[in-house]
Amino acid sequence: MRLILKPLFEVELPPEFVDILKAKIKGREIKEGEVVEIDLLGKPLKFEVVYAEPKEFRVREDTKIELSSRGELILDFEFDKVIKNIILLEKSIVLIFEDEVLVLSENGHKIYNEKFEGLKEVRGTKNILVVVYGEGKKLRLIHI
Repeated sequence: MRLILKPLFEVELPPEFVDILKAKIKGREIKEGEVVEIDLLGKPLKFEVVYAEPKEFRVREDTKIELSSRGELILDFEFDKVIKNIILLEKSIVLIFEDEVLVLSENGHKIYNEKFEGLKEVRGTKNILVVVYGEGKKLRLIHI
């Protein structure tokens, strides 16, 4: 689970502030797009939830929290496997690994993920993904 919060006030926050923030919102139900308020030393501090993966979840100890002060949203992802190819569809991004296809929304949310035995080829157009697998004898059409 991952959360990117944008402070709605003008103060430079140190990196350690994330730990304080996590302690304050742990156990809360968080939704992407909402404003979260915490109380710190009697002062209310508001943060906009600019990104949440999944879009709605309860904050736990293992939730990764990042702060963003920029106007634009920049997302970095790191995978355990090597990305072999990328296909850009109309409103999604398809990542192709050795034996797996992962589809992310344009905002980085997971839409579809599946492993394929004998993955041969993946192609896409607009909102349709074509996957050839099973030693080239099977075909799957995925409407995104």
